[in-house]
Amino acid sequence: MFAIGDFARHGRVSVRMLRHYDAIGLLRPAHVDPHSGYRFYSADQLALLNRVIALKDLGFTLEQVGAILREELGAEELRGMLRLRQAELEAALEASRARLAQVGARLRAIESEGRMSTQDVVVKKVPAVRVAELSAVAASFGPQDITPVIGPLYEELCGRLESAGVTGFGPGIAYYTDAGSGDGAVVVHAAMAVPEGTAVEGVEVQVLPGIEEAATVVHRGSMDEILPTAQTLATWIDTNGYASAGYARELYLECPEDRAQWVTELQEPVVRA
Repeated sequence: MFAIGDFARHGRVSVRMLRHYDAIGLLRPAHVDPHSGYRFYSADQLALLNRVIALKDLGFTLEQVGAILREELGAEELRGMLRLRQAELEAALEASRARLAQVGARLRAIESEGRMSTQDVVVKKVPAVRVAELSAVAASFGPQDITPVIGPLYEELCGRLESAGVTGFGPGIAYYTDAGSGDGAVVVHAAMAVPEGTAVEGVEVQVLPGIEEAATVVHRGSMDEILPTAQTLATWIDTNGYASAGYARELYLECPEDRAQWVTELQEPVVRA
């Protein structure tokens, strides 16, 4: 038997929490000294304590926890619930990281207002290229909507190309078209340059038309932080007598595992204003 302080230490909870659980009937001591009133717990009560804490972390109220435990929740059921909650928390954490990166990119764009360097912008002709592609709709052109769509598209595309035995494909080229829904949604095209004669089931293979005149700039870093570079390009277009003629393509020149080391060329079609 363990005194309440020792049991709290082994369970990694506070004594006050154990007293509260006792008061509401959620986790009673195994023994209470009738003279001193001291509470004592047995080692096998740690299993019940673990379930209480796990269910709390899943977001259940203590009243709901008590009801669930009275139904004698099995270990496998509890593991399933915990795995689901773990996946939800990981997804929320990843979304928070993405939002943090986007806030940082927006802040850098604000800080560089009026002093953006446009000396690296180059106008050139982009040749046509044969590509294999998959596409899907994103709710907007913002990174928070593009990133969750384009990543899985490229994973699926590369997997299909490899399974079909296609070699020598790449680099990746992402391009965008209006979804036509009137709500800002865009069609995301995840494409890879492929050799002539490539044919893969479930993958569209076509010649992506060239761009007669494209204003281009190289972005170094994660695509979640593309905003300052994209706005540098917009500034150059506006101040050099051009007008945008569509969404910028993204040519992925280098894509190491560390996304902060990516090198991407933005290619925005332009015409003389």
